[in-house]
Amino acid sequence: MNVVPDVNAIDHLRSLISSSRGARYVEARYQARLTTEVNFVNGELERLRVVENSGCGIRVLIDGCWGFSSTNNISSLKKSLGHAKSAARALARTKKNKVRGLADSRMAVGTFRTTVNGSLSDIDIEQKVKVAREGEKAARSNTAVKTASCTYREMLDHKAIVNSDGADVEIFDSKPEFSVAAIAKRGGQSATAHEGAGVTGGWNDLFKKSHLDYALTASERAAKLLDAKHVTGKKTTVILDPAMVGLLSHEAIGHTVEADFVLSGSVVKDKIGQQVASELVTLVDSGRSEIANNAGGTIIVDDEGVAAGRIAIIENGILKSFLHNRESALTFDTASTGNARAFKYSDEPLIRMRNTFIEPGDDKLCEMIKETKQGYLIKGARNGQADANGEFMFGAEEVHLVENGEVKELMRGASISGNAFDALRSVDMVGDDFQFDIGTGYCGKYQPAKVDGGGPHIRCIAVIGGLQ
Repeated sequence: MNVVPDVNAIDHLRSLISSSRGARYVEARYQARLTTEVNFVNGELERLRVVENSGCGIRVLIDGCWGFSSTNNISSLKKSLGHAKSAARALARTKKNKVRGLADSRMAVGTFRTTVNGSLSDIDIEQKVKVAREGEKAARSNTAVKTASCTYREMLDHKAIVNSDGADVEIFDSKPEFSVAAIAKRGGQSATAHEGAGVTGGWNDLFKKSHLDYALTASERAAKLLDAKHVTGKKTTVILDPAMVGLLSHEAIGHTVEADFVLSGSVVKDKIGQQVASELVTLVDSGRSEIANNAGGTIIVDDEGVAAGRIAIIENGILKSFLHNRESALTFDTASTGNARAFKYSDEPLIRMRNTFIEPGDDKLCEMIKETKQGYLIKGARNGQADANGEFMFGAEEVHLVENGEVKELMRGASISGNAFDALRSVDMVGDDFQFDIGTGYCGKYQPAKVDGGGPHIRCIAVIGGLQ
């Protein structure tokens, strides 16, 4: 199946914008999305669904206040526009803190398509069911694995954005993902392992590695973890893999530099131009898929019609920029960074990350290990949490003890914690490798957003503790 766009949608949006009066700014976003999801659990097909929806979100700025309305009926756009205007005027009568305006931005114009290797619409639903079924079965091939699940999911989007400042774009996007979870059990002990990938691209972009490889890797790791010892908590040297680097970059650094959080009192509020990390660290948020292809958070244009380019948040250890939409950019007297994103047509755009990562350096992983007298090699990021001060705690599935420059025994999943900026200040080695590795995840700031993160291996100091 393929997403079926309303071929007249962009003409409807253009007509609406050109005929609108009485607003400082008018924005219309049409979106048609086709979502496919297949989920197997313990040999049973738990979920198979194909959902298509479409509609338009309209946002206006009147007397310093936003008004928003959405509709799934393209023929009722003028009525929806009226609702948005009424909402803005009602807010303007009571709201004290009003929007000063929007930063001047170069608006995108044209048609943009995600580059895909193997169109998802050319792959029938039977094949998508097949890879999920085979993946789940392979995850249970190890006798130690008692529970397994496998999910294939894809989102195909057709989007049109037109606004009164000159944006006029159509976007065709494709984001598939595949994930496997295996739970091994023995007596009262259990261990869980996950593997998967989420990309912006096509079928062959997702399955550069066989779906069975993901499943068998998860299965084998879960079984091995049953025999692993627990980590003893302490502050120590850690070597983080690209997935953990991506999670740290997104959760513990990226959210603190989103301009709406900065205005609410984030720890970095007054630190532009200051050193906040080791000079070896350059941390970037980009709408493009840089260094490695097919990053899951890739967007071409943001939902305000601004090109979603690259922004260095930290450059050689110096805090250089926050992440902005047009409203916050005016407040900070800077340019929009193209970070306004809405998950569905019925959502208002918020400041969100795209692909957040640390750039590679010059060190070899083998040298990092060789030069570590006592520490841990940490692999496999799990969910965690971070706050506006940069304090974080993340789970890791797989930990290897490092002693006298050698990787020793596998240890049970652990947590790493600390202050993200302290951790980045302690970075003394940055790998020359690179990988995006959190593409199966979604950021949950008020509404979902497809994001990705990664980097090279890095060596730093953090607190490690065991997870029971």
